[in-house]
Amino acid sequence: MFKKVLIANRGEIALRVIRACKELGIATVAVHSTADANALHVRFADESVCIGPPPSKESYLNVPALLSAAEITRADAIHPGYGFLSENAEFAEVCAKCKITFIGPRADLIRLMGNKVRAREAAKAAGLPLLPGSPGVLKSAEEAEAFAKEIGYPVILKAAAGGGGRGMKIVREPRALAAAFATASAEAVNAFSNGDMYIERYVEKPRHIEIQIVADTHGNVVHLGERECSVQRRHQKLIEESPSPGVSPELRAEMGRVSVKAMQEIGYTNLGTIEYLMDEQGRFYFMEMNTRVQVEHPVTEQVTGVDLLRTQLLLAAGEKLPFSQKDVTMRGAAIECRVNAEDPVTFAPWPGKITAYSAPGGLGVRVDSAAYEGYTIPSFYDSLVAKLIVTAETREMAIKRMQRALGEYVVQGIRTNIPFHRAAMQEDAFIEGQYDTRFVERMHASETGTQRLKKAVEETP
Repeated sequence: MFKKVLIANRGEIALRVIRACKELGIATVAVHSTADANALHVRFADESVCIGPPPSKESYLNVPALLSAAEITRADAIHPGYGFLSENAEFAEVCAKCKITFIGPRADLIRLMGNKVRAREAAKAAGLPLLPGSPGVLKSAEEAEAFAKEIGYPVILKAAAGGGGRGMKIVREPRALAAAFATASAEAVNAFSNGDMYIERYVEKPRHIEIQIVADTHGNVVHLGERECSVQRRHQKLIEESPSPGVSPELRAEMGRVSVKAMQEIGYTNLGTIEYLMDEQGRFYFMEMNTRVQVEHPVTEQVTGVDLLRTQLLLAAGEKLPFSQKDVTMRGAAIECRVNAEDPVTFAPWPGKITAYSAPGGLGVRVDSAAYEGYTIPSFYDSLVAKLIVTAETREMAIKRMQRALGEYVVQGIRTNIPFHRAAMQEDAFIEGQYDTRFVERMHASETGTQRLKKAVEETP
């Protein structure tokens, strides 16, 4: 087992890693920018190192500074958390050259899954179902038009090196494709320094379902069921739950089976999440794979009882999975709401100082957060304030528990999206489990949804 782990991240995920390390008897090193000098992950780690000024590229993305911090503190492993360098193959390779364990999959696997075209090719070879689309990178808008004609409109253009919805354009008619191709490619160059594009058939009312994978270096691969992540805006997730109300036990078994088989074929190790689009007929298609711990991992932990961060550390240390597929059972229902520092109506970022803070509690309530009264949410990073997770015996009870917990949550001094979550929990589509990735759009467009949101804003302390 590792003696000391440096956490190359910040916020609630850095705290989550620290807690997992402490329970395994591993010393921890927190790194921070000058903007995070008073952050909780700095306070609770055994050691801390300042690695630069607030901008990410000068601190949390500064590889020489991170490696120097690991060297001077004699850390023998680095946990990247999520975001920042968590899916950076070059960083994983540099760690290996410096004889520091990168807590995640091998660099070649990160590189394979980081390129969406290569990932599609690998997924197809491994037997995963794919949406009809281009077999590789598109050479031109004209080639995109030819594929669109073949597979039928609507189509979606995607950046090969993309993620988070950037470099994506939905095209519903031929005359709009050339302009969309140019715009999406330019966005991809700006976001990823790579303008390569591919095309797929667009599913009008998709559900976003993901399968959690855990795999050791001894050939054992297990899935931990699915998470529903369809409540999102601009491809950014807001609410997640497990199990999905749209996935039957039979479908879960099939999705898990093909996912495990594919990961065995590829030789995947450590934690990973395979993301699928599911259409109205319950057919699922490979979308992408994330080679890191997910923001929404707590809902899987709550329904399976598996500590994913502890498991990730054990797997990175070369240990065998302590359980098999037959040992995995899903009990009850869990829902996670991402509490962001943003306007609840427009979703505009709202950083600033928290003047009052009181988190909800009680049976079945979990709050993963690095916020506290007097803490300032910096404008330089992600706007996540907390993840509010509830667990109950049934989905109906979990929704009621979430409504209760959201009503208890007090965050003052900044705006948060708590009112949005309170309104969303009252929407018939969500309560009935009959929703897709356009849930937020429909909620904002409906008179009832608008009224619920307005009332929630007025009632939220």
